[in-house]
Amino acid sequence: MTAASVLPEVAASGLAGRRVALPESRALEVFAGLLERRGAEVWRCPLIAIHDSPDRTAIETWLDKAIEAPFDRLIFLTGEGFTRLTGFARRAGREDAWLAAVARTPTLVRGPKPGRAMRPFGVRPDAVAAAPTTEGIIETLSGQDLAGQRIGVQLYGAEPNRRLLGFLEQAGAEVFPVWPYRYADAAETGRVTGLIEALIAGEVDAIAFTSQAQVRRLLRVARDSGHQDALLAALGRTVIAAIGPVVADELRTQGVHPTVVPDGQYFMKPLVSVLARHLGTARN
Repeated sequence: MTAASVLPEVAASGLAGRRVALPESRALEVFAGLLERRGAEVWRCPLIAIHDSPDRTAIETWLDKAIEAPFDRLIFLTGEGFTRLTGFARRAGREDAWLAAVARTPTLVRGPKPGRAMRPFGVRPDAVAAAPTTEGIIETLSGQDLAGQRIGVQLYGAEPNRRLLGFLEQAGAEVFPVWPYRYADAAETGRVTGLIEALIAGEVDAIAFTSQAQVRRLLRVARDSGHQDALLAALGRTVIAAIGPVVADELRTQGVHPTVVPDGQYFMKPLVSVLARHLGTARN
């Protein structure tokens, strides 16, 4: 592509000619398309795959509780979790009963994504947390009388979320957690090592994280391959984009400072916009 053939809006974008690494898996091509339409060169390296929980019996037992003796309250942390639970219910022949149970149970979601996942199924949350974090859920529920309530809580990965479960238990609730999906490694370790080496060599302008699991795997492969210190130093010189405060906090926990985080809207489009603005300012 010659300079004369570049569309004006692409040429004006802070992403034009920039190399951006994407560890995203689930919506990789959607995310890549948003960046490439602004002129970015995208390095695709999906770090994490998402699979149904292998413990089908545990999930179906939890669903039976939700249907036969509906909880006093439901809490969904992720849209993926709601979708996976609905898939388990469908395969068990209980999708309609599950959705009816959700519809009649007061439901709190951590952020807007679970509500968006619920909408096609004809259900919607009753409340959205004050902030899309565990602390936001706790803030929303603080001061409410939870004593004696039976609360179903959708968690994810292998995260126990002791902070949230401990808060609910201390408030006197009986808590029923469920983990409907697990994270697994996606890209082969050799490909991840290649990305790490490119970051260390300064061949990547920015990397955009959309989950805590992506951050953890990148640092785990770096540690196992003896590149951890060099990678941390390289990330200090690289623009680090985090889709929201949960991912930003994970980066800080790992010793990485997030450069850009969208303000208030934690989706791919706002992330691309704020990344483009930052890189455009840096270029000028």
